[in-house]
Amino acid sequence: MAKRSKRLMSAIKSLKQEVEKHFEKLDKDIGEKDEMLVRYHIKEIDRSLIATLERKIILLGENADDIILVKRFKDRLEEYKRKIGIK
Repeated sequence: MAKRSKRLMSAIKSLKQEVEKHFEKLDKDIGEKDEMLVRYHIKEIDRSLIATLERKIILLGENADDIILVKRFKDRLEEYKRKIGIK
């Protein structure tokens, strides 16, 4: 495996963990009713982490498992948005 592929794989793994951490923080902030932080985490997950994860998966070559995981992250994020009333 090429050096670039190994770096992309480790970056993808790291991004997956980072998305999960933000979802945990999102759950905590929803429980604490901190709307400002909830909106921050939603934007961070949506615009930064998921978008970067998708780009890296495409660069590496689309893996069905990773694409399904990204879809699950997006669906989960949409559910949170619906719960708190964000478009």
